[in-house]
Amino acid sequence: QVQLVESGGGLVQAGASLRLSCVASGRTFGSYAMGWFRQAPGKERTFVATISWNGGGTYYADSVKGRFTISRDNAKNTVYLQMNGLKPEDTAVYYCAATPTYLSGTDSGKLYDYWGQGTQVTVSS
Repeated sequence: QVQLVESGGGLVQAGASLRLSCVASGRTFGSYAMGWFRQAPGKERTFVATISWNGGGTYYADSVKGRFTISRDNAKNTVYLQMNGLKPEDTAVYYCAATPTYLSGTDSGKLYDYWGQGTQVTVSS
């Protein structure tokens, strides 16, 4: 019912920055907490960041804390992931997700109801 479309991925060198965007189709975007997850080839999907329904609270995986920033613009139905100081280990497909239930945000992928198609981020050495 809710569709999410990510964009902004690409191939960059270590130390570079990228800004991912995720646009939601729903009319009640502001009532969903949002999250970003990533999955490297042959590995499990892991949590990256989450933001509460009103943007008042954020939480990050230790591996990205201090480098990545999640934000949202409810007027544009969009959530962002600003990624600075990228490292080769950040290489993965990045997915955005939405949950209408856990409005403060959650790091558990099982608790998200809607997922985007993913956008590839590749960081070279």
